[in-house]
Amino acid sequence: MCGIVGIVGSTPVNQQIYDALTVLQHRGQDAAGIMTAQAGELSMRKDIGLVRDVFQQRHMLQLKGNSGIGHVRYPTAGCDSSDEAQPFYVNSPFGICLAHNGNLTNAAELADVLIREDRRHLNTSSDSEVLLNVLASELQRFGTPRATPADIFAALSAVYRRIRGGYAVVAMIMGHGVVGFRDPHGIRPLVIGTREGPKGREYMLASESVALDQAGYRRLRDVGPGEAVFVDEQGQMHSKQCVAAPRHTPCIFEYVYFARPDSIMDNISVYKARMRMGELLAEKIRNERPEHDIDVVIPVPDTSRTSALQVAQLLGVKYREGFIKNRYIGRTFIMPGQEQRSKSVRSKLNAIDLEFRGRNVLLVDDSIVRGTTSAQIIEVAREAGARKVYFASAAPPVRYPNVYGIDMPAASELVAAGRTEQEVARIIGADWLIYQDLDDLVQAVRHHDAQVTEFDTSCFSGEYVTGDVTPEYLARLQAERSDLAKTERSTSSGGRGPLRVVGGP
Repeated sequence: MCGIVGIVGSTPVNQQIYDALTVLQHRGQDAAGIMTAQAGELSMRKDIGLVRDVFQQRHMLQLKGNSGIGHVRYPTAGCDSSDEAQPFYVNSPFGICLAHNGNLTNAAELADVLIREDRRHLNTSSDSEVLLNVLASELQRFGTPRATPADIFAALSAVYRRIRGGYAVVAMIMGHGVVGFRDPHGIRPLVIGTREGPKGREYMLASESVALDQAGYRRLRDVGPGEAVFVDEQGQMHSKQCVAAPRHTPCIFEYVYFARPDSIMDNISVYKARMRMGELLAEKIRNERPEHDIDVVIPVPDTSRTSALQVAQLLGVKYREGFIKNRYIGRTFIMPGQEQRSKSVRSKLNAIDLEFRGRNVLLVDDSIVRGTTSAQIIEVAREAGARKVYFASAAPPVRYPNVYGIDMPAASELVAAGRTEQEVARIIGADWLIYQDLDDLVQAVRHHDAQVTEFDTSCFSGEYVTGDVTPEYLARLQAERSDLAKTERSTSSGGRGPLRVVGGP
């Protein structure tokens, strides 16, 4: 999962992109990058690290231009050097920069075709670079000194025919403008907004509406599944439905965990969805344990707060903030590697003993993925003096790999895979464990104004909406992207060293 942004403005956009990436930082903490364009000249800065660390004042001063794109990276395969940080760039045709959120399920096959038939060179193992070269290859076919909006949409229609998976993309075509497009299932999010700038109308494309809000953009709408939006350098917006009759199935895990609660995606409020998750979870707890002995409900900060508050209110028990979070530690789920995730839990959360001592505590979290974080949190609660520790997940058991851009590549790493709820409870050390039902989760996220009737629930159900995920593909994914594979790759390769176009470290 990554965060992307693209802006066509009437004044320099470097600060706007920086601010947008800062509010999208929760979507990726591994690397960050910005590319801007001015009078045919491209400026780029990208490196490993958080937005605040990658961009210093001297870098920002050199990122000139009224249009640009940005990216924060969450690695599904590990980011060993800034060579694999985004945006990526190819100089032909026109000069194209691209930032991508998601995962292509046919990246290996595409890479082979690009090298053998399209005669294109790939510098990295990233599927984002593959996607960029597919786009460049299709634009190259027109052979004209300048592409019209119709040419760009025709090229994107060909791109859609070639690539598969879950993706949202922003790309800047030098001398033309910024284009954004979304996979035919709308698995990964992309919204567009506008505002009146100092010298004319400006447009922003971003992963979440919160990026629009902080910059004063009015949210126009979501980019539709299979739709492309092109904003030219004069600030004119063009759009085309490139895939007919798409099946709209956005990723439900966005609403469970990834997105900020103040975002609206596909016309669904993340905050309201999480409230409904809490309400339905409380109803299940009352049905299964009408005579429960829960003294207090405590959320695992931060994502589960909204759901936990609803659980406490409907159960009629106290809600307390029992954990204090160190704000200088990143989101443990999106850290690259289990060892780093495990080390971060203890340094991230500290218990307030008074809220635990002698009480039967219900901990509420958004989900349970690998189980190690949950086990450590339960251990912290017991050390703080809890008499009993119950655990509730606002999401169903995660039993299957995610192939569309979330770091759940191996079923062997998922604590619920092949296990009952009672077995998971024993592994994480809970006195009792309850999961949200999948039907209830879908009901919680679905909203009558959204016109979304189904979701990608593959990590819970094992049903992959693109229809091309085979057991052989899942085996290859595990071999390439499991924590073990990442560890072996990092110890053997040592990285290739940073690429710095704008400024130094």
